[in-house]
Amino acid sequence: MNKLVHVIGAGLAGSEAAWQLASRGIAVNLYEMRPQKNTPAHKTADFAELVCSNSLRAKGLSNAVGLLKEELRLQNSLIMEAADKFSLPAGGALAVDRKGFAKYITNKIKEHDLITVINQEIKHINTDELCIVAAGPLCSDDLAEDISKLIKEEHLHFFDAAAPIVNKESINFNVAFWGSRYDKGGKDYINCPMNKDQYEEFYKELINAEVQPLHEFEDKSYFEGCMPVEVMASRGEQTLLFGPLKPVGLTDLNGEQPHAVVQLRQDNIEGTLYNMVGFQTRLKWPEQKRVFRKIPGLESAEFERLGVMHRNTFVNSPKTLLPTGQLKHYKNVLIAGQLSGVEGYVESTASGLICGINAAKIAMGNEPIIWPAETAHGSLMNYITTAPTKGFQPMNITFGIIPPLGRKVRKRRERKEAVSSRALEILKEFLE
Repeated sequence: MNKLVHVIGAGLAGSEAAWQLASRGIAVNLYEMRPQKNTPAHKTADFAELVCSNSLRAKGLSNAVGLLKEELRLQNSLIMEAADKFSLPAGGALAVDRKGFAKYITNKIKEHDLITVINQEIKHINTDELCIVAAGPLCSDDLAEDISKLIKEEHLHFFDAAAPIVNKESINFNVAFWGSRYDKGGKDYINCPMNKDQYEEFYKELINAEVQPLHEFEDKSYFEGCMPVEVMASRGEQTLLFGPLKPVGLTDLNGEQPHAVVQLRQDNIEGTLYNMVGFQTRLKWPEQKRVFRKIPGLESAEFERLGVMHRNTFVNSPKTLLPTGQLKHYKNVLIAGQLSGVEGYVESTASGLICGINAAKIAMGNEPIIWPAETAHGSLMNYITTAPTKGFQPMNITFGIIPPLGRKVRKRRERKEAVSSRALEILKEFLE
């Protein structure tokens, strides 16, 4: 029986995984290459360093990430313990004192009798040993190459180029219509048509909107294979009309060919989420909401994920992972954090918690478990392991990937809070 687990990476996911293992009596070797070798994004040698923002996003149960944080608290998350201890005033968001937060986690990990911290870069994964890989979106080139050999090279990606995802319920079908170009493939797409004036207004807003600056360690060459929609638009007013907004072969609700069409493709098995085709973007998030709601049919769109383009290493989880966090073909190896195809600090923590608990079960000779789909943890793992494999992109937690209540609740806030209440009740039963 294997009573030692190796954890690679001491970010949020790796720290949480190590804590969950040690809390269950399992010895942990926690490998962290910093400070011997730094990443371009990190500034300190502390564990769980927040490198992009000091906010862990919304607090309330009317927000999906608020639900995920509450589920983490119920499961004795070290990351949430630190976040609550070092929280700062931030209205409806959970912001933290980043230095105090990271120091607290680092000290708790280093002081635990069952955790041995080893400052060493891991370049090779031994599949005969029980291991959690939580090396983060900027894992070293050698480790990334080794992972690519394990899972087959084409299933490892090196940047996010994710288009926004819209909740189907929020689309205006008095304007939008179903169909494929020339009816090839049936009624596969939701189509949002524009006339000439609407397109020209949208185009002007798009090319003048604010974009996110590139980080120092990023380069435009990462995105050449998947051009941001605003960059494509900047090449000329007609460019989009011959690209993703091409109207040819489509007929609107009036039986006419529109001047331009934005297409949305189904993004999950349940058919509740739709992806904006060709809308990979570096626009700032408030700008995305403002500009994309100018598209007819999306005036009241609820964006379940906004577009991102940044350097990120992640696996094609629907091809490679089980909902337990294990690799399909090497079940001693679990993948946690943003490397697994989740997006965001809180989601990475949840992934680390799941992998830590399951690795502990495996170490004790028991079967790993799958969290109920009605919970935020379960729905997140379900999404990343069942989403369409072609063009898979990392995902944040959102109510759109949690199964609906099965009953009507008219007010959106009340509906979301009811979903959260159900999730917490089911999680409590599951934990018992």
